[in-house]
Amino acid sequence: MYITCLDMEGVLVPEIWIAFAEATGIPELRRTTRDEPDYNKLMQFRLNILKEHGLGLKEIQQTIAGIDPLPGAKAFLDELRSFSQVIILSDTFEQFAQPLMKKLGWPTLFCNTLEVAPDGTITGFQMRCPQSKLTTVKALQSIGYKTIAAGDSFNDLGMIQASKAGFLFKSTQQIKADHPELPAYEEFDDLLAAIRGAMD
Repeated sequence: MYITCLDMEGVLVPEIWIAFAEATGIPELRRTTRDEPDYNKLMQFRLNILKEHGLGLKEIQQTIAGIDPLPGAKAFLDELRSFSQVIILSDTFEQFAQPLMKKLGWPTLFCNTLEVAPDGTITGFQMRCPQSKLTTVKALQSIGYKTIAAGDSFNDLGMIQASKAGFLFKSTQQIKADHPELPAYEEFDDLLAAIRGAMD
């Protein structure tokens, strides 16, 4: 029994923080898990910048409302879900993801949650569990699933390497160069074919 685990941002939808950086004109917010392997450090950096500029959840949600999935992402997910169970494993937050999940046809998403003050200030965040993607893949394997995983960033490498088959998708040149053993794809059709092949 197979289950496919996918990253969300950079794979199915654009990077939320990059879109917000562009909307606000704050270039420092362009940093993502492609640039910073330590997620806690990255989020603390982001929260400090939000505080400095007086920005909160409402402003980020306004940006997210205008984000559409990457071209072909919904058709890819629909086709993938016709022959595999699928879970999206993301380090994003419930408060960010809902409008994007609606546009993708409500796939299953495991993510984290933000701590938000009554005035909308983001005061902190709660991770679902340590190393959430790798931990989830191992838990799925412990209940009898063979996992297939795909993602683009440093924080996806654990689940990709621990799976029966794992792929880089729309990743950086640096990550691809550091991990030549991992098949890397740029197009949804190629990733779909690779996942099908892994199940044969």
